[in-house]
Order: sequence, then C-alpha cells, then structure tokens
Amino acid sequence: MRNTAKITTAVLAAGALTLGLSACGSDKDSASDTSGPLIVAASPTPHAEILDFIKKNLAKKAGLDLEVKEFQDYIVPNTATEDGSVGANYFQNQPYLDDFNKKRGTHIVPVVTVHLEPLGLYSHKVKSADALKSGATVAVPNDAVNEARALKLLASKGLITLKDGAGTEATPQDISKNPKNLKFKEVEAAQTPRSLDDVDAAVINGNYAIAADLKPAKDALVLESAKNNPYGNFLAVKKGNENDPRVKKLAKLLTSPEVKKFIEDKYAGSVIPSF
Repeated sequence: MRNTAKITTAVLAAGALTLGLSACGSDKDSASDTSGPLIVAASPTPHAEILDFIKKNLAKKAGLDLEVKEFQDYIVPNTATEDGSVGANYFQNQPYLDDFNKKRGTHIVPVVTVHLEPLGLYSHKVKSADALKSGATVAVPNDAVNEARALKLLASKGLITLKDGAGTEATPQDISKNPKNLKFKEVEAAQTPRSLDDVDAAVINGNYAIAADLKPAKDALVLESAKNNPYGNFLAVKKGNENDPRVKKLAKLLTSPEVKKFIEDKYAGSVIPSF
C-alpha cells in the first residue's frame, strides 16, 4: 500500500493478526507441514464465500483439509503468506501483487486465476456519470494499483484524460484533462462504500461493493469491461510452495465446473469466472 494509507489500515491489520491468525499455529505448522490443513487468507466476499463452498461441498471428496481465514484489508493476507502464518491467499490481482512484492520485498506468486470482480463507479447522489456536476468529489482507493485502475476506469468513459504513459501507478497528478473539474478523495479501498454518503461518487472494488449490498452489474454508473482485463483474482502462495499437494488440490477445485456454476449463479455477473 501507499504511505498515505489511513491509520485504520494498521488497526485492521493488527486486529486481523490477533483474531485471524491466533488459531493458525506457528509459521512452520501452517506453511511447512503439508500433512496439516491448508490455511487460506481471503477477503470475505466473494473469495471466502467461494472457498467456503469448496470446503462444504468439494474438499472432503478431494482429500483436502481446508481452513479459511477472513481479512478485511489488502496487506495482512500477503504478509501472513510470506511469514508462513497461512499457506496461501486468495484476494488479489497481478498488478497489485507486483507492486506489493516490489515495495515490501515479499515473494508471493500466483498459482491459478479464478475470477474477475469488475471495478465500478457508484453514487447515492446521481443516476448517471454524466450527471456529475462540475467540481464533484469522487472517492478512489488509495493504494497505488487500485487508484490507477480507478482513474483508468474514469478515463475509459471520458470523464478524465490521463497523460500518455500513465501506467499502473497513475495518480490524479497524471490527469491531463479534467472537463468536470472533478476532485479526488483518496481513501482505503475497504472504506470506499462507506464514503458514498460523503462524496458525489466513489470507485469501489467489486468485493467491497458486493459486501455493501451493491450489485455491480445493476448499480454501477460505470463498470469495468471483462474483455482483456488484467485484474483477475487468483490463488497465491509464497514462492517455492506452488507444488504443495494441498495447493494443487485447491487450485483444481477453484477452477472446477462446480465452482464456475456457483460463481455464475450466486453473483449474476457481478463476479465473472476467469476459466
């Protein structure tokens, strides 16, 4: 995450470590002992829901002992995977992971891509993006990758224009044209749904939108296209653990016809299978 992340991130992280990892055992127990359960850190929606479906319906038959640990933030799942407190995680996309590994010196690698959660623009105050008034305030996630992704979403609909070469770390300073003179409020990704009453619109990650009872396919003023989208979410492990037999079993189950049907039936286009 960027240095501008709010103190709430640290609080969430500390709470998650205290409440979520206390039962995980030692680093050695969860990461090195392949005979024990595979503990997977996941965002509550849809990641943990998908894993819970596997645990209840598919894991036993596949000979997989699966434990799911839910986390509200985007930091602890990777640091816990790096230090061995959990054996894997399921919550992120490749641009975010690349940025995280680079900035924090971690060694997390993807195993299998499972789904896409389209990023969307939402509002409690207007019914369309065109209805945003001059000077309107838009909340965007404050981590580097998701902020750039949010700005690219707005640019794709002509609300702003980004400078040539603005990449996966674009910020509002990379905006070359802003015809509506939009103002941007950077908030922690998990807090973007809560910001809707305080701003004119907010760009919200799909998992947080669903958790806030928003329906991306229906409620978003602007929704990310799934075509050629690099932001698919995947199962990830610390480098060297890709061949853990438990991880291989979970990867196979995550990309099974049963899971594809579960995603399609439960999320109705708000989460899209990537396999």
